[in-house]
Amino acid sequence: MCGRYVLTSPPEAVAALFEISGDVPNYPPRYNIAPTQPVPVVHCGVDGTGPLKLSLMRWGLVPHWSKGPDSRFSMINARAETLASKPAYRGAFRYRRCLLPANGFYEWKALPKGPRQPYFIAMGDGGLIFFAGLWEHWLGPDGSELASVTIVTTGATGVVREVHDRMPVILCVDEGRDWISGAGGRQGLAELLDAPAPIGLTAVPVSRRVNDPTFDDPSCLEPSEG
Repeated sequence: MCGRYVLTSPPEAVAALFEISGDVPNYPPRYNIAPTQPVPVVHCGVDGTGPLKLSLMRWGLVPHWSKGPDSRFSMINARAETLASKPAYRGAFRYRRCLLPANGFYEWKALPKGPRQPYFIAMGDGGLIFFAGLWEHWLGPDGSELASVTIVTTGATGVVREVHDRMPVILCVDEGRDWISGAGGRQGLAELLDAPAPIGLTAVPVSRRVNDPTFDDPSCLEPSEG
């Protein structure tokens, strides 16, 4: 799964990569993004059409049919293997695919003794990566609205497999465009979901400070002996 991640690249950098014009949300560098918090998302319209946008959405997908925005159905991850079959994801998988920009993510490795050890997983150069995601638009009976998002996960490969058995589906910019547009059809989407971990990912043990979501500063990335 993916329950925490890092985004330090500015919104202008993300917008430039996807040629997004107009206003973009302002957000500070984040070193320990946690569920239920607002996160930047690259997406198009609710019906799967229109230009790409960069918006803030709540992390934890709330299906459109949910009774309330704080439903028990709020999901931070969605397994790639069940996107087309689970009712909570089917509509979003068809029309509302998206990307979550990141500069890395955390996974926790189980140890023979003691608490799990967090690892920071990122490209060696610290560059942007993009998680495949799904988003939803929830409309309440009182007219209130909520845009929410989930990160798509798959079986871990490469260096991530040494830490955890699941990982986010990680895409480059061109793959991300194809994921959102569905340019390759059903087969193309399946191939993107089955892509291995990018070459160049590194996994470094870091401070257990990240266990506490209230800590959100560069010290979260301080290497640990593991």
